[in-house]
Parts: sequence; C-alpha cells; structure tokens
Amino acid sequence: MTTEFSRPHVAHFGYKNGVLTVENVAVSAIAEKYGTPFYVYSATAVRERVAQLRAALDGLNVQVCYAVKANNNLSLLSLLVEEGCGMDIVSGGEMHRALAAGSPANKIVFSGVGKTDEEIAAALTAGVHQLNIESIEELDAISRVALKLKKVATVVLRINPDVDALTHPKITTGTSKNKFGIAYADALNTYAVASARKEINVVGIAVHIGSQITDVTPFRQTFERLAQLTKAIRAKGLTISRLDLGGGLGVSYDGSAGMDVDAYAQTLRETLGDIDCELTMEPGRFIIAEAGALVTKVLYGKNQGNAKFSIVDAAMNDLMRPALYDAVHPVWPVREPAADAETLPVNLVGPVCESSDTFGEFDRLPALERGDLVMLGVAGAYGATMSSTYNARPLIQEVLVQGDTFKLVRRQWTVEDALMLERDL
Repeated sequence: MTTEFSRPHVAHFGYKNGVLTVENVAVSAIAEKYGTPFYVYSATAVRERVAQLRAALDGLNVQVCYAVKANNNLSLLSLLVEEGCGMDIVSGGEMHRALAAGSPANKIVFSGVGKTDEEIAAALTAGVHQLNIESIEELDAISRVALKLKKVATVVLRINPDVDALTHPKITTGTSKNKFGIAYADALNTYAVASARKEINVVGIAVHIGSQITDVTPFRQTFERLAQLTKAIRAKGLTISRLDLGGGLGVSYDGSAGMDVDAYAQTLRETLGDIDCELTMEPGRFIIAEAGALVTKVLYGKNQGNAKFSIVDAAMNDLMRPALYDAVHPVWPVREPAADAETLPVNLVGPVCESSDTFGEFDRLPALERGDLVMLGVAGAYGATMSSTYNARPLIQEVLVQGDTFKLVRRQWTVEDALMLERDL
C-alpha cells in the first residue's frame, strides 16, 4: 500500500509556529528531554473520545468497558477509570493492571478464548463483573474452579454469530472460520446447560465480530441475531439480563471516515433498544488510537537502485502493525514542511534485521534528512502494547501530554533490565 504526506487530521495534533505539537507541547521539546523513539498521547483526546461515545449512546443502558489490549499503560487506564469506564480484559496480567490502575473489580469483564485455571481462580477471587465463556470446555473448567473455591461464577456466553465484519482477515473474529465464541446453532443448548449448574450464574450473551469496522451493517446483522437469541432464551423459560456487544469501532488512519458513532448508536436503538437488558460495549482502538503517535528520528538516507530509503530509529519491535497487518500510518514531519516543499517517493524503514521492518512505501513525502524527527500518527492502539525487545532493543518509552505539560509514563526498559531477568537464577 502506498500513501503520501498530509497534515494531521486528528484532534490535538497539529503544527504551531512551524513545529508539530501535541496539545500545547512541541514534540521536539519531548524529544530533547527523553530522546527517541517514544510514544506520545494526548490526555484531552482520550477524554473527548469517551465523551463523544457517551453522547451518542445517551438514553441507552450501556456501560463502556475499555478494551485493555489496545493500550495497557497504567496512566492511561487510570485516566479512563476517572472517566467512569470499566475494563475489558483478556488475561490475568491485564486484570492485575486494571486493578492497579484503580478499576473496581465489579466493572471488569474477563474475555478471552483461553483462560487458565489460575486466571479463572484469580478472577473469581477478585470478584470481576463477569467471565465471558467461549466454549463448553471452558464452561466445564470454570465450573471446576468455582466448585473448588466454593464460589458462584457469574458468566455470559460469547456467541459466534457468523457475521463477516468486512475488515482485515487477521482482526475478523465473528465468522464460523474463527476460533472465537460458541457456534450460534449451539448457543441455546449451551445456555440451558450453564443455567442448570448451581456453581454457574449465567446472565447473558456476548459477541465481538472484529476490529477496525467502519461500516455499521455488520453491527446491525449481529445485533439482530442477538435479539433473536435473547427471545429464544426467554421462550425456554431461562433468564437473561445482560448483553455484551463487544467492540470493533474503526478509526481513520488516512483522513477518510471512521465509524459514525451516531449511526452505530441509532442501529443499537433500533435493534436492541427495547430488549430490557443491561448493555456493555468494549471499545479500545476507537478511544485510544487517534490519541497516540510514535515519534522517531531519521538515522540515514539511502539510495539503492531506483529505491530511496529513510532509516529511522524506531522499528517493527516498537510498532508491529505494519509488519503484522500491512498497516500504513500517516507520517508527519515534526518540522512543518513549506507549502511548496518538494515531495519524493521514499521507503520509511527501521534498523531491525528483517525485510518486514518497514513503516511503508510512500508515494510522496517531504525530504527527510539525518536528525529530522518524524511522527507516525494514529498509533495509540496496538502500538506500545505490542512492542517487544526483539534484536535486544530497549522497550519503548511513553509520554502523556495534558495541556502544556508532559510526563514520562513508561520509562525506557533498558538492555540491563532485560539481562537482570536472566542473571542469578
């Protein structure tokens, strides 16, 4: 995929006096203090996204539970707790991070297709809001753990509605080819089985059909299937009081339209507005993606045949999405290009010893020189949270901006930190 330079299209990122800023802070000032590469987040952008979602959902009984897998930085989680969000987790580690950030256990939804017995026990002991069950085998495991702990497990069944989310195959989760959820045809019988167990308190059904969805049609199809199944459950004399709608609301990476949240909310009203159930939804990317960016520095320019490369100090271990999904993030030079600046084709690549360590082949970007700072926008989701120490590179640092102030919210995890895990065993 190819693309070209355009100025920032997201809130609280833009040029002021020739320098790229986040809110009222110059990106160059952050780089001067902490070095590169680093992730930077706008606290105001996060709060505004939550407010936008709440305004669209006004009048509906919906609890927003942020999908922690999108970005699990403690400072960001604490900010979202302050905004009244619950947490959607997919591992025991995420549960501990959510609790450490101040989230009440009774506002935590534990999703995930492969929970261990230890994770189940920890969740029941903590008193999470619900565990989302994805198979009859998992139901059996939760039953065993609950009986051993002499607890009653509150659960909902995640259903696979066999609806195509019309998104990237690697982030599609709601078709019969995917590993997630209980087959729709088996849902009613499984619900009845769960209802008969004294150690299980089954209260509802859940879905999640995928990520980065920008068309409301798959949501409508999914919600209609939820409504049908809810009626069938009640027709058998069983109780259902919760519906978990999952997440998946898409954002704009290139200035085109993301998900229309007003249209999403209207679809929800038309399909489930009178269902008489508590509703939960679990956005992650929608809340955090556009609020974050990756800042890196140009190390070298290189011409090879007809190809031009700009090699930067960030790499695929810092931002995996391009290597994993062929994703392309917008590129914004920190020093504002002149209106008539020449633009050139360039491959923006990192230093890791992999051909997949590339951020994209761009048709036209302003000329980049050694030492120039560059921002990869819309990188708040599935950026830092997927980062690694591949090639023994330090784990990337993170910075949070609020107004005209900024602070480090994850220090650079050094090579020495990594070595300590392998010494004195």
